[in-house]
Amino acid sequence: MERQEGQMNMAMATAAYDDGTILCDDQGIAIRRYYPWGAKRIRYASIRGVETLSLTGVNTVRRWRIWGSGDFVHWWNFDPSRPKKRVALVLDVGHRVRPTITPDDAAAVARIITEKGQERWGRTPPR
Repeated sequence: MERQEGQMNMAMATAAYDDGTILCDDQGIAIRRYYPWGAKRIRYASIRGVETLSLTGVNTVRRWRIWGSGDFVHWWNFDPSRPKKRVALVLDVGHRVRPTITPDDAAAVARIITEKGQERWGRTPPR
């Protein structure tokens, strides 16, 4: 019951960003289509850092990772439009596997995470 309450509270929070795949609200990030059965929710307090990953040059092949992991470190949510995108965000959540997302506006999502990190740490989150 407690978990459902947390999910409801997150769903009712005001969305700062929502592109249909990635949702950033007051409490955290919802990565839709992360699991076959639904979204992964990450509270801002759990994010240690965010890294920008270019999907050009040597990393061009990563654009074709539509869902899952090819290196057992980065986990990509299902995003069939990823081949058209040029930037990914890698979220450091303190575990070996790092959620890696390709929002339509990566700069806006990175800014939101950084701002929420400043609220938590009093400075920008480590990269």
